[in-house]
Amino acid sequence: MNATFTIVAPYTCPNSLTRDFGRCAKRLEILAHLSASLVVERPEDLPRKLADLIRPLLDFDFLDLIVFKEGTAEFLWHSIGTGEFPQPDVPVEETTYWWVHQQNQPLFISDWNDDERFAERRDALKQLGVEYRSLCRLPLCALGCSLGVLSFASSRAHFFSEEEMHFLSLAAGLVSLAVVAALYRERLHRAEKECASTDSRAFHRSQRMLNGECLADGSGDLALSSPKFPEIVGSSSALQDVLRHVEIVAPTDSCVFIAGESGTGKELIARAIHHLSGRSDRPFVKVNCAAIPSGLLESELFGHERGAFTGAIAQKAGRFEVADKGTLFLDEVGDIPLEMQPKLLRVLQEGEFEKLGSTRTQKVDVRVIAATHRDLPQMVQDCKFRADLYYRLNVFPINLPALRDRREDIPALVHHYVDMYGRRMDRNIGMIPAHAMEALTGYSWPGNVRELQNFIERSVILSPGKVLRAPLSELKSYRIPLPGADICTLEEAEREHVLRALQESNWVIGGSNGAAARLGMKRTTLAYRIRKLGIPVPSRTMHRNCPAEGDQIDSVIGPSRIFEEQRDELTDNRIGDVSYLMLPRSSGFQRRPFRNSASG
Repeated sequence: MNATFTIVAPYTCPNSLTRDFGRCAKRLEILAHLSASLVVERPEDLPRKLADLIRPLLDFDFLDLIVFKEGTAEFLWHSIGTGEFPQPDVPVEETTYWWVHQQNQPLFISDWNDDERFAERRDALKQLGVEYRSLCRLPLCALGCSLGVLSFASSRAHFFSEEEMHFLSLAAGLVSLAVVAALYRERLHRAEKECASTDSRAFHRSQRMLNGECLADGSGDLALSSPKFPEIVGSSSALQDVLRHVEIVAPTDSCVFIAGESGTGKELIARAIHHLSGRSDRPFVKVNCAAIPSGLLESELFGHERGAFTGAIAQKAGRFEVADKGTLFLDEVGDIPLEMQPKLLRVLQEGEFEKLGSTRTQKVDVRVIAATHRDLPQMVQDCKFRADLYYRLNVFPINLPALRDRREDIPALVHHYVDMYGRRMDRNIGMIPAHAMEALTGYSWPGNVRELQNFIERSVILSPGKVLRAPLSELKSYRIPLPGADICTLEEAEREHVLRALQESNWVIGGSNGAAARLGMKRTTLAYRIRKLGIPVPSRTMHRNCPAEGDQIDSVIGPSRIFEEQRDELTDNRIGDVSYLMLPRSSGFQRRPFRNSASG
């Protein structure tokens, strides 16, 4: 009987499948290393550690990590692992970083040259000398919060496969946990430092208070800030009225108009309105209308198309488009040119506009908060600002008080800034002398909170020890009298008033813009008052002011002496013993000599 045998060869795995298993094992190994090592890394070292772990598997060209400050478009961290990404040449709100962060979605671009969604951005990057083909941006999320963006890029097209993008997404999840751990470590370190500083000062606190000294940490019953407004310091009734108005208007979508002197904190109030509104998770975009040239303001607010004007090499989104579904803060709105105000009025009324160089109408949903230090009602009367635009902006006005009108908040502000700059400069300032606090409270602060902040920063720099050394001599020239202080005499007040009018008129007495017209008196009467009050006149060559149309030509103070009052005429020239009176004629002046009484 013949038997047939079949010889079965041993099974061999295909090379492709072996490679797949090898890559999968390598990825799992990398993820294990990530989970074990990234959590203990410092924030600035995270990208470099990540690049070292992933590069053996994926030979990319660029890697960077961005963590945003909560609720803003500002960078908290920006660390580069390898390569060099270009610095944004446009506002962060217009970059793909911000899109990934806001949408909380990844962005994969297989070939940058073939992706027309970002054609304008691609051309702009080429102008900067940067060109990459494949891009992978991944959102960093943890505990339901968006933290930042992790980016990989390569100069080769179609560099990231679907499996590799899935692997990088898993790696981004581990990086998110590492970022959260680093943030908590930083907060814990600050808290431990605060506790240690507080414990070291606690033993001496009661003795300092018995000596009448002010504690720099603001201890006592000072209300520095409220939970709803952590960035706003003060408890005065004037400030509390403002904050009550903020709480009332914040939940609505109505336009808010903030008026107040420069340095009173208009942007802080605008941010508080945004954070208490239903748009708090959307962008807060700010524009300083006074800082942008009038020729570029329309493009900045509404955007432009490519080729709309010379130098427009790429399409640009305007601030209204960037702030869609969010809040737009128009600071110094009184500086917007008249010719552009109708377009601003239209977008406020209708919520639509056209980009510069485009005929396509765009719709936006933006809440506008406007602010200015100017007197807009007076500008409306002077035809320098459109009345209809003012009425549209002035839906809910909030007037911020000057710092001199809420003096009870000055000690709390001083404590706050001493503590803030002390931490930044690693200074342990534990005491503010009582006389220094009294001087700071009595000063008028024409620059308001901004001036106080800068003064305290300078004081902390000058204070090497534990006692604040404020340069109080700088405040004397602007100090205002406190209740009970000596009041100047009537003659001193008159002298100061006349001197100010002379300085503002450049020492011109006559004419429609002269000092006499400003003070509402005749020029001869003013000359007599100048001599009587003993006001020194700067020595300079005699000259005449340029008359306005219809004005008589009058004299100008020139020599060091003051012209003598001679009825209704002034002596302005003298040769020997003969003086000349300048008498007006229809065609000019005539000289009439007369003999000086002193010479007979």
